[in-house]
Amino acid sequence: MILQCFAALQCSIVPHHPTVRLVHPKIISPTPSSSTITRRGALSAALTSTTFTLILTLTPPSKSAIAEFSELPRSGGVKALELRLGDGEVPADGDQVAVHYYGRLAAKQGWRFDSTYDHKDENGEPIPFVFVIGSGKVISGIETAVKSMKVGGVRRVVIPPSQGYQNTSQEPLPPNFFDRQRLFTTIFNPTRLANGEGSTLGTLVFDIELVSMRRK
Repeated sequence: MILQCFAALQCSIVPHHPTVRLVHPKIISPTPSSSTITRRGALSAALTSTTFTLILTLTPPSKSAIAEFSELPRSGGVKALELRLGDGEVPADGDQVAVHYYGRLAAKQGWRFDSTYDHKDENGEPIPFVFVIGSGKVISGIETAVKSMKVGGVRRVVIPPSQGYQNTSQEPLPPNFFDRQRLFTTIFNPTRLANGEGSTLGTLVFDIELVSMRRK
């Protein structure tokens, strides 16, 4: 059902990038890879649903895998779409990882509530989100997704409410107060929860790039 929702959203939840090209409905094989692709371009890739196929190809792409969403094993319902296959190590519990992400809320028509590309250091460079796998500080859907990625990989994950935010202290948290307030008043809206909307209110969509990892 939630993937059908993404079909209706189409491009509204895909970050704009000048190199993105829409192809529908046939799958077009990607052109040869190049090292000139940017991280921001890598995260502006494919959106696929059960009722509508929308392929976003990058020019030029890097190590990509065009496929359908598939449920990750033992994930509690987290679905993933591989946008770029990594070639580095796979993290495990206790490892420190750094990721870039775009975080969206399905209940708000794909509203992007946070992005690491908006978090800049003193040189204007985007700051990745760093956390320790298994620490319990990060929503379980992200931990599950990252644990089965290789460094350098990019994937889009659909996280059901049960694997998303369970309280207002779990990370990642939007640094802007008003974004946090809008996010949590939507997810934990008592009226809508009482109306049986809990199965969709907290559904999240994250585009995640595993930038690096360090063994602890």
